[in-house]
Amino acid sequence: MSGPSDEYAHGRRDGLRLALAILAAEEAKWAALLGESRSWRTNQTREIRHKTLQVAQGRLQTALKRMTPKTGDTVSRELGAALDKLGL
Repeated sequence: MSGPSDEYAHGRRDGLRLALAILAAEEAKWAALLGESRSWRTNQTREIRHKTLQVAQGRLQTALKRMTPKTGDTVSRELGAALDKLGL
């Protein structure tokens, strides 16, 4: 039986997974642009943005792991599938 709190927790995990997917796409975009400009200032800004996105991904992954119940095969399969989809 899944109650409202289970649905809420599942929704929160889905939201974090969506945020991870968005950050992964942005990180890939900035990774492709690293070092491409002739301007050192632009390259430095791109490196900072890229690193910021990597840190944000790590923090979201930590939050997602903390929200995931320690027991439950369904949740671990769900989490594994989502992380595989993101390539993490």
